[in-house]
Order: sequence, then structure tokens, then C-alpha cells
Amino acid sequence: MTEPSELLYLRIARQLERQISDEVLHVGERLPSVRMLSRQQGISVSTALQAYAHLESKGLIMARPQSGYYVRFSPGMAPERPALSKPATSPINRNVDALIFEVFSNLTDPRITRFSLSVPAPELLPVARLKKAMMQALNDTPGNGTCYEEVVGNLELRRQIARWAMHWNGKLSEEDLITTSGAMNAIAYGLMALTKPGDLVAVESPCYFGTLRLLHSLGLKVLELPTHPDEGISIPDLKKALDIHPVKLCLFVTNFGNPLGHCMSDEAKRELVQLLAERNLPLIEDDLYGDVWFGKRRPMSCKSFDEAGLVLWCGSISKTLAPGFRVGWIAPGKFFDSVKRLKMYHSITSASPEQAAIGSFLATGNYDRHLRGLREVLQANCLQYIRCIREYFPEGTRVTHPQGGFILWVELDQRLDTHLLYQAAIRQRISIAPGAMFSMQPRYQNCMRLSYGMPWTPALEKALQKLGTLAKAMLLSQTVE
Repeated sequence: MTEPSELLYLRIARQLERQISDEVLHVGERLPSVRMLSRQQGISVSTALQAYAHLESKGLIMARPQSGYYVRFSPGMAPERPALSKPATSPINRNVDALIFEVFSNLTDPRITRFSLSVPAPELLPVARLKKAMMQALNDTPGNGTCYEEVVGNLELRRQIARWAMHWNGKLSEEDLITTSGAMNAIAYGLMALTKPGDLVAVESPCYFGTLRLLHSLGLKVLELPTHPDEGISIPDLKKALDIHPVKLCLFVTNFGNPLGHCMSDEAKRELVQLLAERNLPLIEDDLYGDVWFGKRRPMSCKSFDEAGLVLWCGSISKTLAPGFRVGWIAPGKFFDSVKRLKMYHSITSASPEQAAIGSFLATGNYDRHLRGLREVLQANCLQYIRCIREYFPEGTRVTHPQGGFILWVELDQRLDTHLLYQAAIRQRISIAPGAMFSMQPRYQNCMRLSYGMPWTPALEKALQKLGTLAKAMLLSQTVE
């Protein structure tokens, strides 16, 4: 049977990508013409063009008029990664609300290139199909969506989430899940169920600023732990911390964390779950980005290895499908009744139409199809950003190399302050997330988070070039002084 053309062009593109990565094909080298590639591989001219277009979308090759295609960038040329983070070994609670409000005060201004926002742009979302699902939900739900759902949430949505969990070997049923208003709401319920003001919570460092502010609002102390940009939380450092500090629970993003983009290996997740089970410590697992993987399969979650019911697995479709729908969930394990009670006290139930629409969207297979396309776009964007950072940013800049998610963590020269860089960039209508937002300690002032969740365009590359030029100018002024 003939291989489908879509898979065929991807296979050819991946072969060429490996040759570029292995430096069989060198930067600046001319590739075979479209017709020659067609003859060499025994494929149609249109398939050969698709393969080259795919590589061009990743920034690996470029077309020159009247000349052909040339290698533009190799992943082997990417800047070095940041090192393992080294936060202070004791809790420090610093308030960075003013910086957060400054960065997100212009959240909806369409004139701004928003590298600061870690959600997919509307252009990457299946808006028409979502609209159809919402209209269908309004027609099919009791009272056309005006009636209360069960406290635990829409049955069909919970059933579909449980089925989707099979992608990471999750052994869940609809009875194990409670729906929430996004992942942050799920995390909040878990924290409120298991902690009281003054308790100590262990997190990654750097850590998503929304998580830090939530912990602060609940009166909790934060212990930031060393975190590797590829491998995630340092388990040896976690062991040391648990021996010294009275940690009440851990709150980690195990798959494509925000802002580092790290992904713990399956073995590391197993070791983490076993370590916490030995100490009877709960883990709130924020698995918000797990569905946006670039490899061959979805990475597993800590919940995959949870036999004691100590892992509270949280997720949502806010980063993959519909940020404004605010549909999330939690599988609280042995703490199910406590979380259910909190939801009843705080919100009674969740919004009916949005839950029903997402449940239907998952059931039809539309979510899986959407994710395949989204992952292709985001992986291409990630490579484009890394190429631009290599070309336009100051020498010595370090950047993460994530294998999923939406975001890059960029480490600049120690003399640069990314809060000042933000202020200079916003005058050029470019928004970044300064690194100081991602810690309660006075750290990461020379770092920033960039989102690659927007369609790639020449204007986007120009904005990255401007950002790099601003960083170079600031560094030069520091040198002159």
C-alpha cells in the first residue's frame, strides 16, 4: 500500500533534518533541486516541495530566487543551555506584584508583539469547530446550558479526560475527576485542601509567577529548589531539602515546565513519586503543557506511578485549545472528598456550556487532530526563535531547548537587567516577561521568558531582531560605563 503523502513528505523532511543536524549537510550548502529530490527519493514534485516547505517553516533552510534551497541553520549551532538553577536554600518571600502588573497592564493591546504571554494565539486554534461545539452544547444540555451541573462537573467531559489519560498510562475513570475553572483553580483547591497559612511548599526555581502569587495569597511559605532546564527538579536537592525543612507538600510542573520548558524523564517521575510516598507527602502535579510534546509520544505524568493516591494531577485546555473557556480538572487521589467539598463551598459547580462543548470536542477526535497540527507549528517556531537568538542576541546568550510547550527561557549577560529591557522594548511595542517575575528571591534579573505560541511571520522575526538589538545596546552602554 502506498504511504500517505502527508507522512511521506514528513519522512523525507526528517531525513534531511537529521543530515543537517549531523552536519552531513552544512550551513550555506545548496540542497538538491526540487526535481532532483523528486527523482532521488521517487516522490512527486509536490511532495518534494512540501518537504522543503516544512524545513523552511523551521528556519533550517531558505529559498533563494532563481537559485534553489540552501541550509540556513543547524540545531547544532544553537546557543548553550542555561545551567542548573541555584536558589537560596531557605524560604524567602519577596513581592513582585508591581512588576507583574506592569508587564500585563496592556494584556489585550493588539499593537503589541506579545512574547510575554504563554498561550497559543487565536490563529492557531480551531475557532470555527469550537464555535460549532458550543452551539451544539447549548442545544443539547438541560435548559440549554442554564442548569447546574453536578458538583464534580460534566459527566461526558470527565469521561473524555479519563480516556485521554490513556496517552500517558493514566488509570483514571470519570469518578476520579473533578472539573474546575482552569488549572490554576484546580491547583488552588489542592492547596486549600492540604495546607494552612504558614505551611511550607516546595516548587521549582524559576517558577511560574502565577503559582508563586497564589501561594503568597494563601499565606504559604515557598521553598524554591534547584531545577535543570532539561531534566526538571533536582531530586538529590529535593531529598536534602526534605531532610532539613518541614515541607508540607510539593507543587511541580513535570512536563515542559513554565518558564524553563523542562521535562522530567519517566524514571525521574517514578523516583519522585516513590520518594514522596515514603514520606507520605502529597504532590500537586501541574500537567498543563503535557499534551504539547514534540517527540514520538506524550511523556508520562507522575500520576502514572501513583499507587498511594498522593498525587493530585491537574490539567486544562487553556494552553492547547481554548484559554477563554476556563475548563480545567483535577484528579485528587485520596483527597477527592476534601477537594469536592471545597469546590461546593467556593463555586457550587462549573459552567455548563463550556464543559459540554469541550467534552464533545474531545469525543469527536477533533482535539487529537488539532494537537497534531499545533505541535508541528510550535516545534517549527521553537527552532525559528532559537535561530534568531543565535543571530541577533548578544554573544554568550544562553537559551533552553525545550522538547514541548510554548516557551523559551533566555539567560543574558549578568550585567543586563531584563526589567529595563522590558521598559525599552515596550516602547517598541514588544512585550517580554522579565526573569525577576519567576522567583520570590532576588534572582534571574538577567533572564526572560519568551513565548513562541504565535504564527511565524517576517514581522515576528523583525521583533526578535529589535529585541536582540536593544539587548546589545544596553550591554554596550554597560561596557562603556
